[in-house]
Amino acid sequence: MKKTIFVICLLGTFAAYVHAQSKVKCFDFGWKFTNQEITDGQSVSLDDSKWKSIDLPHDWDISHSPVANAPTGKGGGYFPAGKGWYRKHVKDSELNVNEGETMWLHFEGVYQDCKVYVNGRQAGNHFYGYTPFKVNITPYICKGMNTIAVMVDNSRQPNCRWYSGSGIYRHVWLETYDKNKMDDPQKLFIRTERIFGISADGTHADSAAVRVTYDNQLDETRMLRNVELWSPDSPKLYDIKVGELTVKHGVRTFSYDAKKGFLLNGQPTLINGACVHHDNGVLGAMAFDAAEIRKVRLMKEAGFNLIRTSHNPQTRAMLDACDSLGMMVVDESFDGWYSEKNPYDYHISIDSCYTEDITAMVLRDRNHPCIISYSIGNEVIERKDIRVIHTAGKFKNVITSLDNTRPVTEALCAWDSDWEIYDPHAAVLDIVGYNYMMHKAESDHERCPERVMWQTESYPRDAFANWKHTVERPYIIGDMVWTGLDYLGESAIGLWHYENEPRDEHWQAEHFPYHGAYCGDVDLTGWRKPISHYRDMLWNVEEGAADVYLAVREPDYYVNGHVTETMWSVWPTWESWNWRGWEGKDIEAEIYTKAPKVRLYLNDKLIAERDVNIDTQYKAVIKLPYQPGILKAVSVDANGKEMAESTLRTSGEPAAIRLTPDRKIISANGQDLAFIYVDVVDKDGNIVADADIPVTVSVKGQASLLAAASANLKDLEPKTSPNVTTYKGKAIIVVRSGRKAGKAIISATMPKENGSKSTSLTITCK
Repeated sequence: MKKTIFVICLLGTFAAYVHAQSKVKCFDFGWKFTNQEITDGQSVSLDDSKWKSIDLPHDWDISHSPVANAPTGKGGGYFPAGKGWYRKHVKDSELNVNEGETMWLHFEGVYQDCKVYVNGRQAGNHFYGYTPFKVNITPYICKGMNTIAVMVDNSRQPNCRWYSGSGIYRHVWLETYDKNKMDDPQKLFIRTERIFGISADGTHADSAAVRVTYDNQLDETRMLRNVELWSPDSPKLYDIKVGELTVKHGVRTFSYDAKKGFLLNGQPTLINGACVHHDNGVLGAMAFDAAEIRKVRLMKEAGFNLIRTSHNPQTRAMLDACDSLGMMVVDESFDGWYSEKNPYDYHISIDSCYTEDITAMVLRDRNHPCIISYSIGNEVIERKDIRVIHTAGKFKNVITSLDNTRPVTEALCAWDSDWEIYDPHAAVLDIVGYNYMMHKAESDHERCPERVMWQTESYPRDAFANWKHTVERPYIIGDMVWTGLDYLGESAIGLWHYENEPRDEHWQAEHFPYHGAYCGDVDLTGWRKPISHYRDMLWNVEEGAADVYLAVREPDYYVNGHVTETMWSVWPTWESWNWRGWEGKDIEAEIYTKAPKVRLYLNDKLIAERDVNIDTQYKAVIKLPYQPGILKAVSVDANGKEMAESTLRTSGEPAAIRLTPDRKIISANGQDLAFIYVDVVDKDGNIVADADIPVTVSVKGQASLLAAASANLKDLEPKTSPNVTTYKGKAIIVVRSGRKAGKAIISATMPKENGSKSTSLTITCK
């Protein structure tokens, strides 16, 4: 049966969220923190003057080095977790509540199992670390100074299969509500009931009927005229006023079925998706809006049009970015259900929490146009228990009672020969998620011809096969690779192994000091790996286009011995023509293009010409003896005319550090970030792609150092340290703005053996 969904949305950024609601205040600044053993951290009389002064968001794990015997283990990235206390002292003038009003603390995310105290009395608690919650503090406020205390207990380990972080890692807001006014955005639901006169290209419509409901107080339909429709290519958003709220919305429609596939605004659309965890790499779990926006932008630039929030709800800011940048989303609730994957995961509290957590996710997220589906789970252990069908149904019912405008999915899998037995479970779902099971698609389609499928996880190396599956079979509407970004935890997944390293898969052995995942298309610094360029070319480049990309496969037995791949890895391939010691030996250039031919030149000499087409999987692999110089790939049209080129150059010795900021001006609000790319370059400015050099970072002026790290997942230097060793010639620096306008000077210095040269960069905080 064909299903058509119309939705419209709210949007807020850090600044816009405050602006839209005059009774919402940022509560991130001026906290005290300790993770020492404290038994009475809620006590008003407790002396916290020697505790560390911090501003939120905060993750205490990321400031530590991974340690082999850490309680989080390989899944959590070998970080310490434990317990922590936060305290904040607030004058009653900041907590002034008028008659008929209530005051709430709104926590966007605390990991995990926290208790909230006001003036020594417990005002609330929350278990799940990935959903927002609010605590009514009105009954506990007193005259004079008030003490807010939050105890976070992440000591029961392991509880997560990836890096969770520890602490109040998302924003906190102080909110005042009057029950007689429309000032709670979670009660507001805006959706488009009908769109009239959609243009042939799906970009515009004559008008749209928008239904606005607010709890039981408002239910009205508004008409929008001359509408620009929301899509990843044109993410148009409109302002709309509802009571005291000024919010943004986007108008779009989609449908899906097994015959026509997925249609967005009436246009056939292939879903090229990325699974993305909640962490921000070198920042750990700290969810600064600027980091969340950058995460989405990196995925957009890598060619993806959908993010699956694996395996939990992510932040409001991340969804806001998806709305404004144009990124569809599968909004996922849980990793596991009643049967444990880890001893202290969600199964220990699921019965008491699932309704609250699903409700929190849907009420917060249902006004985002980016969200095209909710997911209720991922590879649940109890899949062979008949009761799993009931569980899936009750989770789906919670969602549809709050939002029936989107399909519900779940990521199913099989670790043995059983698969068809899950048909009754799949039947609960509107779209069936396949984790690494797309080889079952054709036989499933014969058995269940109306089933709509998407691959909710796939191996990076299967990029071509999964693209081809989706292009050729309308009942497969998309693919979501594991993963879009490298992440902390799930240590060693996606890595190849050299001599003297364990050859097992990541779950079969300890691979310390590896403390993160290398299966992403984009690494921890934001560098796009060759597999990212290949995947982007497959999904987004037209046949015959000039685009061409060149990389080089690391020779087997080069320096570190024999290379062994793992299930989620691809062969180590680099944008490098620096292969010292390999002169005269064969090496392979890998070229991606949808042009009909490609030529490879070395030092202006033609090495080879190859035909490129769907039969070659739009790539050419050319073997040649290594010789330093300039390697160049050129795309060639059907008439033999050369079009575009991609070049790699052998560099000289490291001579300097080059600093390149993503922005030169950031907001002086204490929350904005600048990401500064670090490149080791030779005297001519060429990146030295094999340079692993220690660098010392300093930040002076109206900003502070938040992180300095590389993509090397064996480097045990804390990510927040000013000391970083480049990896393949690259690293990243992250600075946080202060709350005063002015300049910030960021410096990076190489050691004496490299000339002890220092490079500085100035950014403006305003």
